[in-house]
Amino acid sequence: MKEREKITKRSFLKRMAAIGGMLVVPGTGKSRFEAFDDLISEKKSELLPMPMVQFGDYKVSKLVIGSNPIGGISHFSDEMNKTMLDYCSKENVLEILRMCEENGINTWQTHGNEHFMELLDAHREQGSKMNWIVSSSISEPEKFRDNVKMLMTRKPIAFYHWGAATDKYWREGRIDIVEEQLKIIRDQRVLVGVASHNHKILEYMEERDWDVDFYMACFYNPNKKRELRDNGKLKPGPEYYGDEDRVAMCKFIRQTKKFCFGFKILAAGRNATTPEDVKKAFKYALTNIKKGDAVIVGMFLPYHVRDNTRYVKEIWHEIGVL
Repeated sequence: MKEREKITKRSFLKRMAAIGGMLVVPGTGKSRFEAFDDLISEKKSELLPMPMVQFGDYKVSKLVIGSNPIGGISHFSDEMNKTMLDYCSKENVLEILRMCEENGINTWQTHGNEHFMELLDAHREQGSKMNWIVSSSISEPEKFRDNVKMLMTRKPIAFYHWGAATDKYWREGRIDIVEEQLKIIRDQRVLVGVASHNHKILEYMEERDWDVDFYMACFYNPNKKRELRDNGKLKPGPEYYGDEDRVAMCKFIRQTKKFCFGFKILAAGRNATTPEDVKKAFKYALTNIKKGDAVIVGMFLPYHVRDNTRYVKEIWHEIGVL
């Protein structure tokens, strides 16, 4: 695995400030890092338990850590992508994963590339028992089967079809390829899922009773206004995060009997300008999915883990479902 550029806390804060990242906790005058340092001294006995949900034969945390920020995918800007990658050295990622487990997160969702597999191996070498949910980053049908078999050597508890590839085949009018690739995953005797950013695609699969165990349902459809339906390609332009897509996807999630992981609940950081915004987004997600579902949130900084686990625990307790 290529070693990431070393970056100090101070230089990271400066770079985040330059590209518009939120660094100060309103009303405290402290950076998010400093506020986190204040919180970690809190006694564990004072913290609420992380809610768990049944996922096949497994108990998974209501909050699952995602992988986009660790992989340098911000859905925000090229500058943010690079800053994420520079911060996410092997040492820093392993620390975040350790903190996730300490705060009750027992499941990690990633793409199936070499970078994440090496991080997974290193985390397991430290004694971790964290569940792993993976997707193939290979979209070519002729390479898909071999890639799935290779990823299965790392023993994921579940395997899903990559959302970007799902949406691409839909735009091209070749969604039948996805169904064939899901059969390849099913042959591996693992929980089978499919991800999409478009609720209409998941509705299509649900209506036809596709053989899947779970859906990964994006709260937003970032490419909706970039789709060129005559040739299946995307035109240049900014991503789109409209609340109407969140409403539609949550309606689908509540209607299906299958397990759902809601993701991009923070709209790739656009719903995370203040701590109040973040908690509001978590509350919307947890009250608009099924009781037995979970959410996936990308995290790569210490305060992400501490704040997000706190929000899930507090909100789940407040809405009376513990």
